Amino acid sequence: MNSESCSLALPKTMKAVVCHGVRDYRLEEADVPTPGPEEIVIAVHDCGICASDVKCYTGAPLFWGDDARPPYVDGPVIAGHEFVGNVVALGVGAAERHGVALGDRVVAEQIVPCETCRYCRTGLYWLCKEAWIFGFKKRVHGGMAEYMKFPPQSRVHKVPASISEKHAALIEPLGCALHAVARGEIKLGDIVVQIGCGTLGLCMVAAERLKNPGLLIALDLIDSRLELAKQFGADIVMNPSKVDVVQEVRALTEGYGCDVLIEATGNAQAIVPALHMIRKAGTFVEFSVMRELSTADWTIIGDGKELNIYGAHLAPYTFPTAIDYLDRGLIQIEPIVTHHLPLSEFEQGIHAVEKPQDSIKVLLKP
Repeated sequence: MNSESCSLALPKTMKAVVCHGVRDYRLEEADVPTPGPEEIVIAVHDCGICASDVKCYTGAPLFWGDDARPPYVDGPVIAGHEFVGNVVALGVGAAERHGVALGDRVVAEQIVPCETCRYCRTGLYWLCKEAWIFGFKKRVHGGMAEYMKFPPQSRVHKVPASISEKHAALIEPLGCALHAVARGEIKLGDIVVQIGCGTLGLCMVAAERLKNPGLLIALDLIDSRLELAKQFGADIVMNPSKVDVVQEVRALTEGYGCDVLIEATGNAQAIVPALHMIRKAGTFVEFSVMRELSTADWTIIGDGKELNIYGAHLAPYTFPTAIDYLDRGLIQIEPIVTHHLPLSEFEQGIHAVEKPQDSIKVLLKP
């Protein structure tokens, strides 16, 4: 590969969705990025709107700070961390460092690790102390733009041409789902409950099915999502607004409760019933990004049930597996994409995710 910088002919400016503050996102003209040493510039093909983007848009303390946390967002910043695109410019040494060439279709993991902190040095790069996630920090502008730049520390992966455009845009959420499911340590024959069947939850259902559980139960407040959950592998689906899901799960398990529960609703009110659904010594995996605080009786976790509680964050080491599963057709999740909008309609896309009765994954196309 050539160690020299190289680039296709690019314009000087581009359209980009810029986050200035709570409910203050604007379509603006921005400079097209140019790559420095070991940096990559891509032409963005698609960028998904994540539920966390909406929580940032609406002012969740996780992003804008509270009495216990400083603000995470460093703006103004181009939003978006679920993206796929083609390489259009390479800085000196970028081809060697990342193993890519002009024209390659690529994704990058949502976090750009610093590579020097304690977590990075011990292989826990997704927990990096600096936590530079695309679309929230000015040094790592996101993918809601015509072009974006990958810094040298970016973890870049090539996407085979055999993967459809819609599937390629879902690599990031599928990678997150694979990590959460791995944290659940599902064993053959386990009874598994998946709470929340949005983009991540449905990807989790598909991944959980590959673990061959004895019974896979999916819960959501939207019936159309439950229909998709069945299509992706759920054995039983339930709507908590229509049935007592705690009692139903207990009835299906001889009164014990499920072996593994993965929570991906983003709803703080889901935590309490979830704890009541799990058997003693069962496993609870928490993935949601929540706007509100949740309160629960921690005695259930300890003295009551001695539960195994695991958090799950981002998609460490799972992008290659997500790409491989999609490439081989082991997971088929295209129906998750319900909206494909031009970048200029980003506000419509955000509102669709904010009110999800008729939407699941919304993609923006620059």
